[in-house]
Amino acid sequence: MALPLHLVDAFTDRPFAGNPAGVCLLREPLPDAVLQSVAMEMNQAETAFLLPEEGEWRLRWFTPEVEENLCGHATLASAHVLFEAGLLAPDATARFRTKSGLLTAVREGATIVLDFPATPAEPFPPLEKAIRALGISPDFSGKTRFDLFFEVAEEAEVRTLRPDLALLEEVPYRGVIVTARAEAGSPHDFVSRFFAPGCGVPEDPVTGSAHCALGPYWGEKLGKDDLVGYQASARGGTVRVGRRGERVTLAGSAVTVVRGELALP
Repeated sequence: MALPLHLVDAFTDRPFAGNPAGVCLLREPLPDAVLQSVAMEMNQAETAFLLPEEGEWRLRWFTPEVEENLCGHATLASAHVLFEAGLLAPDATARFRTKSGLLTAVREGATIVLDFPATPAEPFPPLEKAIRALGISPDFSGKTRFDLFFEVAEEAEVRTLRPDLALLEEVPYRGVIVTARAEAGSPHDFVSRFFAPGCGVPEDPVTGSAHCALGPYWGEKLGKDDLVGYQASARGGTVRVGRRGERVTLAGSAVTVVRGELALP
C-alpha cells in the first residue's frame, strides 16, 4: 500500500522554519498501532492522518509517543496539503472531525485561518517540580485544559530558558507554556515557548494549541481581540490569534518541503 505523505513547515512562509509536521492521506482506517509507528518513524512533533468522511475529513494527530487531543500546527499543515493538492477548492472550507470536535480552516490569500476552541488558563498554584525544572519565578501560574501555564516578567527570560527536561518529564501534564509580554517596539504582542518531554517532544517549535490559551490570556491583559504571538524556539514562528468568545482563530502560512509516499505492506 502506497499512501501520499508530506512534510510541511507550519506557521512560517519559508522552508526550514516554523514547526514541521507530517501529513498522511489515508484511503481507509488503519490500526492505531500502525499510525503510532508511522509517527515514530516520521519523528516530528506531530504527524497528522487525514481520512475522507462524508465531505469532511477525519483528522488525528500523533507525536512519536502518543496520540494528541488537539494540535494546531499539524492542522494548519493538513489544510495546506488539501488546498495545495487540489483536494479542496481555494474558496472552500476545510472541515475536520477531531477529538476536540469540529475544527475548520479557510484560505485568506497566502494565509490559512483555523477556528479552534479556546482553552483559557485558570489560576493554579505553581508545581514545585515544574518551577525547579524551568528555573523561574512566575508572575502568574495557571493551568489550561492540557498544560501548565506560566507568565514571567521579561521576554529575555523566555528566550534564554534552559529547562531540566528530565525533571520536566515528571510533571503530570501534556506540556508547559512559558510566556511574557513582548518588549516595547516589537511587532509581537507576546512571546512564548512550549515544552512537552512527556509526550516525546522536548521543545515544540511553534505550538498552535498553546495559543488557544495564550490568545485569551494576553487579549484580556492587553485589552485586544487580535494579537500576534511569537514562539521563540530555535526555529521560531509567528501565530496571529483572534479572540472570538469561546473560540479562537489561529492564522499562519505553511510551506511543503517534502512530498513522497508511505510504503506499507
